[in-house]
Amino acid sequence: MRPVCSKLPRGCFTGNNKVRLVSELMCDGLGACIGHCPEGAITIETREAVPYNETHVMEQMKDKGKNTITAHLKHLKDHGETEFLQEGVSYLKKHRTELNFNLDEVVSDVHNHGKVGANLQQSHDNSHQHVRHGDGCPGSRTIVIEKPENVNGIAPLADQPSELRQWPVQMHLVNPNAPYFRGADLLLAADCVAFSMGGFHSNHLKGKSLAIACPKLDQGTDSYVDKLTSMIDISKVNTITVMIMEVPCCGGLLQMVMTAMANASRKVPVKKMIVGINGEVLQDEWM
Repeated sequence: MRPVCSKLPRGCFTGNNKVRLVSELMCDGLGACIGHCPEGAITIETREAVPYNETHVMEQMKDKGKNTITAHLKHLKDHGETEFLQEGVSYLKKHRTELNFNLDEVVSDVHNHGKVGANLQQSHDNSHQHVRHGDGCPGSRTIVIEKPENVNGIAPLADQPSELRQWPVQMHLVNPNAPYFRGADLLLAADCVAFSMGGFHSNHLKGKSLAIACPKLDQGTDSYVDKLTSMIDISKVNTITVMIMEVPCCGGLLQMVMTAMANASRKVPVKKMIVGINGEVLQDEWM
């Protein structure tokens, strides 16, 4: 599985306002770049591809400076790519005399501040703990979520009413001109959000029209931007709340909304909400 980008993928360098693919060997297939692409141009396709080669990456990057090398090594460490990290550091040590920075400072910075999942763990309090198994992309890493038992063994209230006001809800299926979108407060949620939040319906969906999508796995997401643009210009939605998970690939959903806003002839308030795997709201702000 490799990210495919029509404008600016990893493994590409710009020059004279053009983009040139250097080598597929420089793409690790993680997909974290999807949520960070400023053009919303990266998609995923599954096909045979040559293996990622960290030595080749370092050959291309060693002259890019301390900050670039540090960011790359931290990326490897943050995503549990220990073998690639060791390979990259070994290459740099062998070519220490060719570097324009102090390698020891870089290694120290990476190991002291790039702990795997540190930011993720700090966002959870003592009553909710993760037990991790395996490494890889944060969006697909296996995690067991341990929660405390209910006080006095009393189960939570059952059969809470649904606040869903329309059907369908998946972005490929919704009609952007449907009456329930007209003048509505739109909630655009990543697929996983509702499953992570116990109070999703009562606290976030109530009174809103809903659309759901997965920026990493859905195909043909260009149509999502077109539909969102229609919701803004034709259905004249009142506000848009984008709820995404804390994993990097989820950010692509917000990028779709911002692209639609740039394409639309009218502007609406946009709120970004980032949800933790335990269901807590990590960030809630108007854009």
